[in-house]
Amino acid sequence: MGDRTSVGFSVSRVAARAAAAALTVLALVAAPAVTPSATPAAARAGLAGSPATAATAPDAVAEWSATASAVIETDAQRPIPETFVWHAFVSTAVYNAVVGIEGRYVPYRWHARGPRTASSAAAAAAAAHRVLLTWFPASRGRLDAAYATSLAAIPEGRARNEGVAFGERSAAHTVASREGDGRFVPTPFTPPPTPGVWRPTPPAYEPFDTAWLGRLRPMTLTRPDQFRPGPPPALTSARYARDLAELKAYGGRTGSRRSPAQTETALFFTGSLQFQEALRDRAARSGYDIAGTARLLAAANCAMADAIITAWDAKLRYGRWRPLTAIRLAGSDGNPATAPDPAWEPLIATPPHPDYLSGHATVGGALTRALTVVLGTSRVDLRIRSQVSGTTRRYVSADDYNRDVVDARVWEGVHSRTADVVGNRAGQRVAAWVLGHYFEPVC
Repeated sequence: MGDRTSVGFSVSRVAARAAAAALTVLALVAAPAVTPSATPAAARAGLAGSPATAATAPDAVAEWSATASAVIETDAQRPIPETFVWHAFVSTAVYNAVVGIEGRYVPYRWHARGPRTASSAAAAAAAAHRVLLTWFPASRGRLDAAYATSLAAIPEGRARNEGVAFGERSAAHTVASREGDGRFVPTPFTPPPTPGVWRPTPPAYEPFDTAWLGRLRPMTLTRPDQFRPGPPPALTSARYARDLAELKAYGGRTGSRRSPAQTETALFFTGSLQFQEALRDRAARSGYDIAGTARLLAAANCAMADAIITAWDAKLRYGRWRPLTAIRLAGSDGNPATAPDPAWEPLIATPPHPDYLSGHATVGGALTRALTVVLGTSRVDLRIRSQVSGTTRRYVSADDYNRDVVDARVWEGVHSRTADVVGNRAGQRVAAWVLGHYFEPVC
Protein backbone atom coordinates (compact mmCIF):
# COMPACT_ATOMS: atom_id res chain seq x y z
CA MET A 1 0.00 0.00 0.00
CA GLY A 2 2.88 2.40 0.61
CA ASP A 3 3.25 5.16 3.15
CA ARG A 4 1.90 8.13 1.19
CA THR A 5 -0.02 10.51 3.44
CA SER A 6 -2.19 13.60 3.14
CA VAL A 7 -4.00 15.95 5.52
CA GLY A 8 -5.88 17.91 2.90
CA PHE A 9 -8.15 17.17 0.00
CA SER A 10 -5.09 16.01 -1.91
CA VAL A 11 -3.48 18.91 -0.12
CA SER A 12 -0.02 18.37 1.33
CA ARG A 13 0.90 18.67 4.98
CA VAL A 14 1.95 22.22 4.15
CA ALA A 15 -1.64 23.10 3.29
CA ALA A 16 -2.91 21.82 6.60
CA ARG A 17 -0.25 23.76 8.50
CA ALA A 18 -1.15 26.92 6.61
CA ALA A 19 -4.82 26.46 7.43
CA ALA A 20 -4.01 25.79 11.07
CA ALA A 21 -1.95 28.96 11.22
CA ALA A 22 -4.83 30.96 9.80
CA LEU A 23 -7.14 29.44 12.37
CA THR A 24 -4.99 30.73 15.21
CA VAL A 25 -5.95 34.28 14.26
CA LEU A 26 -9.59 33.56 13.52
CA ALA A 27 -12.07 32.01 15.96
CA LEU A 28 -14.37 29.86 13.92
CA VAL A 29 -17.99 29.32 14.80
CA ALA A 30 -20.37 26.80 13.37
CA ALA A 31 -23.03 27.97 10.94
CA PRO A 32 -26.47 28.52 12.47
CA ALA A 33 -28.52 25.39 12.84
CA VAL A 34 -31.75 25.15 10.93
CA THR A 35 -34.66 23.07 12.16
CA PRO A 36 -34.82 19.92 10.06
CA SER A 37 -37.81 19.18 7.93
CA ALA A 38 -39.91 16.09 8.47
CA THR A 39 -38.67 12.88 6.93
CA PRO A 40 -39.68 12.96 3.25
CA ALA A 41 -42.06 10.32 2.03
CA ALA A 42 -39.51 9.09 -0.50
CA ALA A 43 -37.05 8.39 2.29
CA ARG A 44 -39.44 6.10 4.13
CA ALA A 45 -38.55 3.33 1.71
CA GLY A 46 -35.55 2.72 3.95
CA LEU A 47 -37.52 2.45 7.19
CA ALA A 48 -38.85 -1.10 7.13
CA GLY A 49 -36.62 -3.97 8.18
CA SER A 50 -36.58 -7.59 9.21
CA PRO A 51 -37.95 -7.98 12.75
CA ALA A 52 -35.11 -10.31 13.73
CA THR A 53 -32.44 -7.70 13.07
CA ALA A 54 -34.24 -4.36 13.39
CA ALA A 55 -32.65 -3.43 16.72
CA THR A 56 -29.00 -3.89 15.74
CA ALA A 57 -28.79 -4.08 11.95
CA PRO A 58 -28.49 -0.37 11.06
CA ASP A 59 -25.87 -0.01 13.80
CA ALA A 60 -23.78 -2.75 12.15
CA VAL A 61 -23.59 -0.81 8.88
CA ALA A 62 -22.86 2.48 10.64
CA GLU A 63 -20.26 0.98 12.95
CA TRP A 64 -18.37 -0.57 10.04
CA SER A 65 -18.52 2.69 8.14
CA ALA A 66 -16.81 4.32 11.14
CA THR A 67 -14.27 1.51 11.31
CA ALA A 68 -13.54 1.92 7.61
CA SER A 69 -12.84 5.63 8.18
CA ALA A 70 -10.47 4.81 11.02
CA VAL A 71 -8.59 2.27 8.91
CA ILE A 72 -8.44 4.25 5.65
CA GLU A 73 -7.87 7.73 7.03
CA THR A 74 -6.23 7.26 10.42
CA ASP A 75 -4.25 4.03 10.12
CA ALA A 76 -3.33 4.01 6.43
CA GLN A 77 -3.50 7.80 6.01
CA ARG A 78 -4.45 7.53 2.36
CA PRO A 79 -4.43 10.75 0.32
CA ILE A 80 -7.87 12.32 0.56
CA PRO A 81 -8.93 11.96 -3.11
CA GLU A 82 -8.09 8.27 -2.88
CA THR A 83 -10.27 7.72 0.20
CA PHE A 84 -13.46 8.10 -1.84
CA VAL A 85 -12.53 5.00 -3.82
CA TRP A 86 -11.81 2.86 -0.75
CA HIS A 87 -15.08 3.89 0.91
CA ALA A 88 -16.95 2.98 -2.26
CA PHE A 89 -15.35 -0.48 -2.24
CA VAL A 90 -16.33 -1.13 1.38
CA SER A 91 -19.84 0.28 1.17
CA THR A 92 -20.75 -1.65 -1.99
CA ALA A 93 -19.55 -4.91 -0.43
CA VAL A 94 -21.69 -4.17 2.63
CA TYR A 95 -24.64 -3.13 0.44
CA ASN A 96 -24.52 -6.38 -1.55
CA ALA A 97 -24.23 -8.43 1.62
CA VAL A 98 -27.28 -6.70 3.10
CA VAL A 99 -29.65 -6.48 0.14
CA GLY A 100 -28.72 -9.99 -0.93
CA ILE A 101 -30.52 -11.08 2.25
CA GLU A 102 -33.04 -8.30 2.91
CA GLY A 103 -34.02 -7.67 -0.70
CA ARG A 104 -35.83 -4.41 -1.63
CA TYR A 105 -32.94 -2.96 -3.67
CA VAL A 106 -31.10 -4.23 -6.74
CA PRO A 107 -27.62 -5.55 -5.82
CA TYR A 108 -24.59 -3.71 -7.18
CA ARG A 109 -23.14 -5.64 -10.13
CA TRP A 110 -23.89 -8.99 -8.50
CA HIS A 111 -26.74 -11.47 -8.72
CA ALA A 112 -26.17 -13.68 -5.68
CA ARG A 113 -28.81 -14.02 -2.98
CA GLY A 114 -28.29 -15.13 0.59
CA PRO A 115 -30.66 -17.18 2.74
CA ARG A 116 -33.63 -15.19 4.00
CA THR A 117 -32.94 -16.72 7.40
CA ALA A 118 -29.45 -15.18 7.54
CA SER A 119 -28.50 -12.25 9.75
CA SER A 120 -27.89 -9.22 7.53
CA ALA A 121 -26.01 -7.56 10.40
CA ALA A 122 -23.55 -10.47 10.48
CA ALA A 123 -23.27 -10.30 6.70
CA ALA A 124 -22.49 -6.57 6.79
CA ALA A 125 -19.81 -7.05 9.44
CA ALA A 126 -18.21 -9.99 7.64
CA ALA A 127 -18.16 -8.18 4.28
CA ALA A 128 -16.59 -4.99 5.65
CA HIS A 129 -14.09 -6.89 7.80
CA ARG A 130 -12.88 -9.05 4.92
CA VAL A 131 -12.61 -6.20 2.37
CA LEU A 132 -10.70 -3.97 4.76
CA LEU A 133 -8.44 -6.78 5.95
CA THR A 134 -7.61 -7.72 2.36
CA TRP A 135 -6.47 -4.24 1.40
CA PHE A 136 -5.30 -2.93 4.79
CA PRO A 137 -3.71 -5.91 6.58
CA ALA A 138 -1.70 -3.62 8.86
CA SER A 139 -4.97 -2.77 10.63
CA ARG A 140 -5.73 -6.37 11.57
CA GLY A 141 -5.77 -5.61 15.29
CA ARG A 142 -8.40 -2.89 14.92
CA LEU A 143 -10.42 -4.91 12.44
CA ASP A 144 -10.45 -8.17 14.37
CA ALA A 145 -11.48 -6.35 17.57
CA ALA A 146 -14.34 -4.58 15.78
CA TYR A 147 -15.44 -7.85 14.17
CA ALA A 148 -15.51 -9.66 17.50
CA THR A 149 -17.64 -6.86 18.95
CA SER A 150 -20.06 -7.01 16.02
CA LEU A 151 -20.53 -10.78 16.21
CA ALA A 152 -20.92 -10.69 20.00
CA ALA A 153 -24.03 -8.52 19.51
CA ILE A 154 -25.68 -11.21 17.36
CA PRO A 155 -26.92 -14.45 18.92
CA GLU A 156 -24.91 -17.51 18.01
CA GLY A 157 -26.56 -19.95 15.68
CA ARG A 158 -27.66 -20.55 12.14
CA ALA A 159 -28.66 -16.95 11.28
CA ARG A 160 -25.30 -15.56 12.32
CA ASN A 161 -23.35 -18.33 10.58
CA GLU A 162 -25.30 -17.91 7.35
CA GLY A 163 -24.84 -14.14 7.50
CA VAL A 164 -21.09 -14.44 7.99
CA ALA A 165 -20.79 -16.87 5.08
CA PHE A 166 -22.76 -14.63 2.74
CA GLY A 167 -20.84 -11.53 3.82
CA GLU A 168 -17.58 -13.32 3.03
CA ARG A 169 -18.93 -14.14 -0.43
CA SER A 170 -19.84 -10.50 -1.02
CA ALA A 171 -16.37 -9.37 0.04
CA ALA A 172 -14.68 -11.90 -2.22
CA HIS A 173 -16.79 -10.69 -5.14
CA THR A 174 -15.85 -7.07 -4.46
CA VAL A 175 -12.14 -7.79 -4.21
CA ALA A 176 -12.15 -9.89 -7.38
CA SER A 177 -14.14 -7.29 -9.30
CA ARG A 178 -11.47 -4.63 -8.68
CA GLU A 179 -8.50 -6.61 -9.92
CA GLY A 180 -6.57 -4.72 -12.57
CA ASP A 181 -8.65 -1.56 -12.14
CA GLY A 182 -5.70 0.82 -12.50
CA ARG A 183 -4.93 1.57 -8.86
CA PHE A 184 -1.42 2.93 -8.35
CA VAL A 185 -0.47 2.52 -12.01
CA PRO A 186 2.21 5.16 -12.74
CA THR A 187 0.55 7.99 -14.66
CA PRO A 188 3.11 10.61 -15.65
CA PHE A 189 2.13 14.17 -16.47
CA THR A 190 4.57 15.22 -19.17
CA PRO A 191 3.40 18.40 -20.99
CA PRO A 192 6.09 21.10 -21.03
CA PRO A 193 5.41 24.05 -18.69
CA THR A 194 4.21 26.51 -21.31
CA PRO A 195 1.74 29.31 -20.41
CA GLY A 196 -1.47 27.83 -19.00
CA VAL A 197 0.02 24.39 -18.30
CA TRP A 198 0.26 23.03 -14.77
CA ARG A 199 3.59 22.68 -13.05
CA PRO A 200 4.51 21.97 -9.37
CA THR A 201 3.89 24.94 -7.09
CA PRO A 202 5.74 26.40 -4.10
CA PRO A 203 6.57 25.93 -1.35
CA ALA A 204 6.83 22.11 -1.64
CA TYR A 205 6.92 21.75 -5.46
CA GLU A 206 5.27 18.33 -5.22
CA PRO A 207 4.58 16.30 -8.38
CA PHE A 208 1.05 15.53 -9.58
CA ASP A 209 -0.54 13.63 -6.67
CA THR A 210 -2.61 10.45 -7.26
CA ALA A 211 -2.68 11.07 -11.02
CA TRP A 212 -3.73 7.43 -11.53
CA LEU A 213 -7.23 8.33 -10.31
CA GLY A 214 -7.89 9.90 -13.69
CA ARG A 215 -7.42 6.51 -15.36
CA LEU A 216 -9.07 4.33 -12.70
CA ARG A 217 -11.93 2.07 -13.74
CA PRO A 218 -15.02 3.81 -12.33
CA MET A 219 -17.47 2.25 -9.90
CA THR A 220 -20.50 2.77 -12.16
CA LEU A 221 -19.56 4.92 -15.15
CA THR A 222 -18.56 3.23 -18.39
CA ARG A 223 -15.23 5.11 -18.55
CA PRO A 224 -13.43 7.93 -16.70
CA ASP A 225 -14.20 10.54 -19.37
CA GLN A 226 -17.93 9.78 -19.62
CA PHE A 227 -18.81 13.16 -18.10
CA ARG A 228 -15.67 15.04 -19.05
CA PRO A 229 -16.61 18.70 -19.65
CA GLY A 230 -15.25 20.94 -22.38
CA PRO A 231 -11.93 22.73 -21.94
CA PRO A 232 -11.32 25.62 -19.56
CA PRO A 233 -11.50 29.19 -20.90
CA ALA A 234 -8.75 30.30 -23.26
CA LEU A 235 -6.00 32.32 -21.59
CA THR A 236 -6.89 35.30 -23.75
CA SER A 237 -10.62 35.22 -22.92
CA ALA A 238 -12.55 37.71 -20.82
CA ARG A 239 -13.80 34.88 -18.62
CA TYR A 240 -10.25 33.83 -17.79
CA ALA A 241 -9.37 37.42 -16.90
CA ARG A 242 -12.43 37.69 -14.62
CA ASP A 243 -11.50 34.48 -12.83
CA LEU A 244 -7.97 35.71 -12.25
CA ALA A 245 -9.11 39.12 -11.04
CA GLU A 246 -11.47 37.51 -8.51
CA LEU A 247 -8.70 35.25 -7.22
CA LYS A 248 -6.30 38.16 -6.80
CA ALA A 249 -8.93 40.16 -4.94
CA TYR A 250 -10.40 37.43 -2.70
CA GLY A 251 -8.00 34.47 -2.62
CA GLY A 252 -4.80 36.01 -1.31
CA ARG A 253 -3.17 35.29 2.01
CA THR A 254 -2.66 39.00 2.62
CA GLY A 255 -4.42 42.11 1.34
CA SER A 256 -7.57 40.18 0.45
CA ARG A 257 -11.07 41.67 0.26
CA ARG A 258 -12.48 38.59 1.99
CA SER A 259 -14.79 39.26 4.92
CA PRO A 260 -14.25 37.32 8.17
CA ALA A 261 -17.27 35.17 7.26
CA GLN A 262 -15.80 34.39 3.86
CA THR A 263 -12.47 33.43 5.42
CA GLU A 264 -14.32 31.19 7.85
CA THR A 265 -16.06 29.43 4.96
CA ALA A 266 -12.78 29.09 3.08
CA LEU A 267 -11.06 27.45 6.03
CA PHE A 268 -14.02 25.18 6.75
CA PHE A 269 -13.63 23.61 3.30
CA THR A 270 -9.86 23.22 3.63
CA GLY A 271 -8.68 19.66 4.06
CA SER A 272 -10.84 16.73 5.03
CA LEU A 273 -14.59 17.00 5.49
CA GLN A 274 -16.15 14.15 7.45
CA PHE A 275 -18.48 12.84 4.76
CA GLN A 276 -18.88 9.34 6.18
CA GLU A 277 -19.83 10.69 9.59
CA ALA A 278 -22.36 13.01 7.94
CA LEU A 279 -23.92 10.18 5.94
CA ARG A 280 -24.23 7.96 9.01
CA ASP A 281 -25.88 10.80 10.92
CA ARG A 282 -28.31 11.48 8.08
CA ALA A 283 -29.34 7.82 7.85
CA ALA A 284 -29.83 7.61 11.62
CA ARG A 285 -31.97 10.75 11.77
CA SER A 286 -34.08 9.40 8.92
CA GLY A 287 -34.74 6.23 10.90
CA TYR A 288 -33.37 4.02 8.14
CA ASP A 289 -33.17 0.29 8.64
CA ILE A 290 -30.19 -1.81 7.56
CA ALA A 291 -31.07 -1.89 3.86
CA GLY A 292 -31.85 1.83 3.73
CA THR A 293 -28.64 2.72 5.56
CA ALA A 294 -26.52 0.46 3.35
CA ARG A 295 -28.10 1.92 0.24
CA LEU A 296 -27.55 5.54 1.28
CA LEU A 297 -23.87 4.92 2.02
CA ALA A 298 -23.21 2.89 -1.12
CA ALA A 299 -25.02 5.30 -3.44
CA ALA A 300 -23.34 8.41 -2.04
CA ASN A 301 -19.90 6.79 -1.92
CA CYS A 302 -20.08 5.48 -5.48
CA ALA A 303 -21.24 8.89 -6.70
CA MET A 304 -18.37 10.62 -4.91
CA ALA A 305 -15.82 8.06 -6.11
CA ASP A 306 -16.88 8.42 -9.72
CA ALA A 307 -16.93 12.20 -9.29
CA ILE A 308 -13.31 12.23 -8.12
CA ILE A 309 -12.37 10.02 -11.09
CA THR A 310 -14.17 12.47 -13.39
CA ALA A 311 -12.33 15.42 -11.86
CA TRP A 312 -8.94 13.73 -12.14
CA ASP A 313 -9.64 12.71 -15.72
CA ALA A 314 -10.17 16.40 -16.55
CA LYS A 315 -7.03 17.39 -14.66
CA LEU A 316 -5.00 14.96 -16.72
CA ARG A 317 -6.68 15.94 -19.99
CA TYR A 318 -6.51 19.72 -19.67
CA GLY A 319 -3.65 20.27 -17.21
CA ARG A 320 -4.59 23.88 -16.43
CA TRP A 321 -2.13 25.76 -14.22
CA ARG A 322 -3.07 26.75 -10.70
CA PRO A 323 -3.98 30.32 -9.66
CA LEU A 324 -0.63 30.75 -7.90
CA THR A 325 1.24 30.12 -11.14
CA ALA A 326 -1.29 31.99 -13.28
CA ILE A 327 -1.11 35.17 -11.19
CA ARG A 328 2.65 35.19 -10.80
CA LEU A 329 3.20 34.51 -14.51
CA ALA A 330 0.29 36.56 -15.88
CA GLY A 331 2.70 38.49 -18.06
CA SER A 332 3.08 35.39 -20.23
CA ASP A 333 -0.62 34.58 -20.77
CA GLY A 334 -1.17 36.95 -23.72
CA ASN A 335 -4.20 38.54 -22.06
CA PRO A 336 -4.04 42.37 -21.84
CA ALA A 337 -6.59 42.34 -18.99
CA THR A 338 -4.28 40.43 -16.61
CA ALA A 339 -1.18 41.66 -14.82
CA PRO A 340 1.45 39.63 -12.95
CA ASP A 341 2.01 39.76 -9.19
CA PRO A 342 5.21 37.80 -8.49
CA ALA A 343 4.68 37.97 -4.70
CA TRP A 344 1.05 36.79 -4.61
CA GLU A 345 0.25 33.82 -2.34
CA PRO A 346 -3.04 31.98 -1.78
CA LEU A 347 -4.72 31.70 1.62
CA ILE A 348 -3.76 28.02 1.83
CA ALA A 349 -0.99 25.99 0.20
CA THR A 350 -1.84 24.90 -3.32
CA PRO A 351 -2.69 21.19 -3.77
CA PRO A 352 -0.31 19.23 -6.04
CA HIS A 353 -2.47 18.78 -9.11
CA PRO A 354 -4.07 20.96 -11.82
CA ASP A 355 -6.86 23.50 -11.34
CA TYR A 356 -9.55 22.20 -13.68
CA LEU A 357 -11.70 20.49 -12.37
CA SER A 358 -11.95 21.22 -8.66
CA GLY A 359 -12.13 17.98 -6.72
CA HIS A 360 -13.93 19.52 -3.76
CA ALA A 361 -16.61 21.07 -5.94
CA THR A 362 -17.08 17.99 -8.12
CA VAL A 363 -17.47 15.71 -5.11
CA GLY A 364 -19.81 18.24 -3.49
CA GLY A 365 -22.10 18.18 -6.50
CA ALA A 366 -22.12 14.39 -6.51
CA LEU A 367 -22.84 14.17 -2.78
CA THR A 368 -25.75 16.60 -2.82
CA ARG A 369 -27.34 15.14 -5.94
CA ALA A 370 -27.04 11.58 -4.60
CA LEU A 371 -28.71 12.64 -1.36
CA THR A 372 -31.40 14.53 -3.27
CA VAL A 373 -32.28 11.41 -5.27
CA VAL A 374 -32.17 8.99 -2.32
CA LEU A 375 -34.10 11.29 0.02
CA GLY A 376 -36.52 12.52 -2.63
CA THR A 377 -35.89 16.19 -1.82
CA SER A 378 -33.17 18.82 -2.23
CA ARG A 379 -33.55 19.60 1.48
CA VAL A 380 -30.66 17.30 2.28
CA ASP A 381 -30.34 18.41 5.93
CA LEU A 382 -26.67 17.49 6.13
CA ARG A 383 -24.57 18.01 9.25
CA ILE A 384 -20.93 17.98 8.22
CA ARG A 385 -17.76 18.51 10.21
CA SER A 386 -14.48 20.01 9.03
CA GLN A 387 -11.41 18.22 10.31
CA VAL A 388 -9.26 21.34 9.90
CA SER A 389 -11.55 23.92 11.51
CA GLY A 390 -13.11 21.51 13.99
CA THR A 391 -16.52 23.06 13.39
CA THR A 392 -19.77 21.53 12.17
CA ARG A 393 -22.13 23.14 9.71
CA ARG A 394 -25.67 22.16 8.93
CA TYR A 395 -26.76 22.43 5.33
CA VAL A 396 -30.49 21.98 4.92
CA SER A 397 -30.37 22.83 1.20
CA ALA A 398 -28.24 21.15 -1.46
CA ASP A 399 -27.93 24.52 -3.19
CA ASP A 400 -26.49 26.12 -0.06
CA TYR A 401 -23.79 23.48 0.22
CA ASN A 402 -22.88 23.75 -3.45
CA ARG A 403 -22.71 27.54 -3.26
CA ASP A 404 -20.35 27.42 -0.30
CA VAL A 405 -18.00 24.77 -1.68
CA VAL A 406 -17.68 26.70 -4.95
CA ASP A 407 -17.02 30.01 -3.19
CA ALA A 408 -14.66 28.48 -0.64
CA ARG A 409 -12.16 27.16 -3.15
CA VAL A 410 -11.95 30.61 -4.78
CA TRP A 411 -11.55 32.34 -1.41
CA GLU A 412 -8.78 29.88 -0.51
CA GLY A 413 -6.97 31.01 -3.66
CA VAL A 414 -6.50 27.49 -5.03
CA HIS A 415 -9.18 27.18 -7.75
CA SER A 416 -10.70 29.39 -10.40
CA ARG A 417 -14.45 29.89 -10.21
CA THR A 418 -14.80 28.17 -13.56
CA ALA A 419 -13.05 25.04 -12.25
CA ASP A 420 -15.45 25.03 -9.29
CA VAL A 421 -18.70 25.73 -11.13
CA VAL A 422 -18.04 23.32 -14.00
CA GLY A 423 -16.81 20.68 -11.55
CA ASN A 424 -19.89 20.99 -9.37
CA ARG A 425 -22.18 20.56 -12.37
CA ALA A 426 -20.19 17.56 -13.57
CA GLY A 427 -20.47 15.96 -10.12
CA GLN A 428 -24.23 16.41 -10.16
CA ARG A 429 -24.45 14.78 -13.58
CA VAL A 430 -22.36 11.86 -12.39
CA ALA A 431 -24.58 11.26 -9.35
CA ALA A 432 -27.78 11.51 -11.37
CA TRP A 433 -26.42 8.83 -13.70
CA VAL A 434 -25.31 6.62 -10.80
CA LEU A 435 -28.73 6.71 -9.14
CA GLY A 436 -30.48 6.23 -12.46
CA HIS A 437 -28.64 2.96 -13.08
CA TYR A 438 -27.75 1.50 -9.66
CA PHE A 439 -29.13 1.09 -6.13
CA GLU A 440 -32.70 1.15 -7.40
CA PRO A 441 -35.68 -0.35 -5.56
CA VAL A 442 -36.72 -3.81 -6.69
CA CYS A 443 -39.80 -3.51 -8.90
